[in-house]
Amino acid sequence: MPQYSATELAICTASRMLEDGATVGVGTGAPCATAMLAQKRHAPHLLVAFEAGGLAPLLPSMPISVGDSRTFYRAQMATSMGDVMEACQRGMMDYAFLGGAQIDPFGNLNSTVIGNYNHPKVRFPGSGGGNDFASLCWRTMVMTQHDRRRFVERLDFLTTPGFLSGPGAREAAGLPGGGGPHKVITDLAVMGYDPETCRMRVESLHPGVTFDRVQENTGFELGKAPRVRETAPPEEEELRILREEVDPYRYIVGR
Repeated sequence: MPQYSATELAICTASRMLEDGATVGVGTGAPCATAMLAQKRHAPHLLVAFEAGGLAPLLPSMPISVGDSRTFYRAQMATSMGDVMEACQRGMMDYAFLGGAQIDPFGNLNSTVIGNYNHPKVRFPGSGGGNDFASLCWRTMVMTQHDRRRFVERLDFLTTPGFLSGPGAREAAGLPGGGGPHKVITDLAVMGYDPETCRMRVESLHPGVTFDRVQENTGFELGKAPRVRETAPPEEEELRILREEVDPYRYIVGR
């Protein structure tokens, strides 16, 4: 069995969730690596959109930001943020793929501040296109490290909506019905959401990881799916593409 890192496992696992012909709005970093891996391995017609205006590029290498010139490489359109967000608003984007500093039981995200907003301990870049993507795309996927500082009962600041306060809250806030949080992929597990309560629950444990370990690293009570599976490890071909074609300089996967 090939050796792999926790980050590589998370990226390979998430990439399998992006099917050929789907549309996905991504940020840079691990979400971008995930989309690139899917394009190069099993989903050549995956349409990737960047908030700065790159629509359906065939990325030659890992971009350093959503406005990097590589996000327009062989794109179907070099358009604008307004056009990309309009496509989301019109219901044309299947997935949003995001990260964040904090996530709560209902999939709400904080990428703005830790601590008091006016006198924060840490200030982050803010929403960018995250709020728009998660508000308007049909399903939101999140990739993050799994620890109690990130998985919190209550956010320090609500940057990006998940299910807000629970069932019906998105619709009551005026967001499109039928959308919202879909999956959370970490270095320990894959989480989804209970269809009745809209709270996060474990669906898959990575090899060698127990549910108790996941719960210990989570700041709120996690549920369990009816059948909790073991995450399939990366295949040799997935790792080769990820290491040699997607991220040869190991910006994301490490050295």
